[in-house]
Amino acid sequence: MAKWGEGDPRWIVEERTDATNVNNWHWTERDVSSWSSECLRKLLLGVRVEGAEGVCKLTDVTKLEGEASINNRKGKLFYFYEWQLRASWLGTSCGGVKFRGTVDVSNLSDENAEDELDISVALCKDQPNTPLLDLMKRSGVPEVRRVLGEYVQQLKSEFSQGMILPTADALKQPSPVPAKKNEVKTNRTRISPKCSSSAAPCPTSVGRTCSFNLKETFQTSADELYRTFISQEFVQAFTHSPAEVDGRCGGKFQLLDGNVSGEFTQLVPDQRIGMRWRLCVSAAGFRDHYATVNLELEDRGDDTELRLECQGVPVGEEDSTRQGWIRFYLQAIKQTFGY
Repeated sequence: MAKWGEGDPRWIVEERTDATNVNNWHWTERDVSSWSSECLRKLLLGVRVEGAEGVCKLTDVTKLEGEASINNRKGKLFYFYEWQLRASWLGTSCGGVKFRGTVDVSNLSDENAEDELDISVALCKDQPNTPLLDLMKRSGVPEVRRVLGEYVQQLKSEFSQGMILPTADALKQPSPVPAKKNEVKTNRTRISPKCSSSAAPCPTSVGRTCSFNLKETFQTSADELYRTFISQEFVQAFTHSPAEVDGRCGGKFQLLDGNVSGEFTQLVPDQRIGMRWRLCVSAAGFRDHYATVNLELEDRGDDTELRLECQGVPVGEEDSTRQGWIRFYLQAIKQTFGY
């Protein structure tokens, strides 16, 4: 992948005694899935509610599937977690009769607030109806919601320590001057030279095609947004999966587990990205066919407007292609980097 920011003082490692991630500029990631599993089990098994109907408590976590990670980019932390879980509960009535049931949570993730969690309670199939089920729905669900919220708080406080390193400023205060910034800009231009977008389209037997346009605003500079699309490090971050991205004119890319591939046909730093783009999986209309995607970036000072034009989409694939760009590119970038 291309080396971005070469010559930028934020990349000069000798300013740090440990020569590591100066000014927290690089993307770093910590997998906290194992810690999360233990934390969730401990919190859930502590759930106990009591009422006039009797006492109910969670006795076992029978399903805990998902992952979690903490990421640092430019000194800012991002938290990603997604879990599906099921727990067993045991209720004891005032008369000493025991009943068993389950609690299911299907959407514990960074995309949902605590009060948006879908928590369902049920009795096991062989159990007769009991007022203890009402107790679990009335008091058990809020308690489960509370401990899941506690997990998120612990994730964002206790376990994130050490993710942000001391900056080079702590050792030596740099004295940046305008000429330095201009030099950085010039280096970026040399790394990503403008090239022609007149590459011949890939021969295809696809039938009718259509096109669509999208527009989105990002709370970042055009420079940063431009590099988000052509840097392998950034692409792997917002897709949460391995990717191959050669951020040069004529460079190939492949991402989302091979579902998307293509080639950069035009790169105008901070202004325009052109590409031949193909959806590879479960899209028969794209077989041996590439659409043409053009991204126009307009820096408006406080934010950057992105205008996307996608041409040559096989008829029948328009909606899935549009929604894929919205979900896996635009929304994912905003969610990952806080743009």
